[in-house]
Amino acid sequence: MNNRTFTSLSLKLIGVVLLLSSLLDYITLAIPLNLQSSQWQIGLITSIVDRGIVPLVGIGLILVGYFVENVNDANLHKSAEFDLRVPIYVLATIMGLMFLLIVPLHLNNLNEAKVNALNQIEQGAGQGADQIQAFLSQIDQLSKNPQRLSQQIQQLNQVVESGQVQGQSLNTQQLEQLQQQRTQLEQLQDLSQNSIEYKNRIDELTKQLEEQLVDQRRQAENKAKTQALKQSLRIGLSSLMLAIVYSTVGWIGLKVMMGSKNS
Repeated sequence: MNNRTFTSLSLKLIGVVLLLSSLLDYITLAIPLNLQSSQWQIGLITSIVDRGIVPLVGIGLILVGYFVENVNDANLHKSAEFDLRVPIYVLATIMGLMFLLIVPLHLNNLNEAKVNALNQIEQGAGQGADQIQAFLSQIDQLSKNPQRLSQQIQQLNQVVESGQVQGQSLNTQQLEQLQQQRTQLEQLQDLSQNSIEYKNRIDELTKQLEEQLVDQRRQAENKAKTQALKQSLRIGLSSLMLAIVYSTVGWIGLKVMMGSKNS
């Protein structure tokens, strides 16, 4: 076995291993099947496209192996061994078609996921508005019951000082929220004695909470749209480029093989 034959065989073996391992990886990624879930499809397509270069490298190494085997020959060397090039070109054509079909499918799934995310944000905003109204109603009731208001402030003082609720420790963010609630109730206790100042404070608090809710909703919507756009551009363009490369290798390869057989 000369150096050229050894190099050709090594390239073919490495290419076959890369190709088979990547195809096996694709199969394991699809298990268990959940075709009804758009999120599952998005995850599967993302993984397939991200790994799309590996079988392409395997195909390239196999073809380079054949090139090394036949280099400097006046005619292509026809050996007795099975020629992998025809199935390789057919596989490349099939994968090119697969990556091409992935583009519209992935864009449709991303659009569906974005719509679902926006609907969830809308529901969350509705729940947030209800919570604001419930909080304001609770404040109004507390303002009309000074004794209950004092008890509420005392309970918050105990929770803040102990740093625990029902035996569970509170984190820094939860403590800050409770401290803000305590401050608001203390201010409410002072304002409850002056109806005009009380009304102005309630209006100001309502406006503040509504602005916070609108801002959080806007940020969540922008994040969902940005993520969908980034995913569509990255996976869509990558899949399209892979489709072009695979299809070109497959079509040109088959054309050359057919021409060589006819000649």
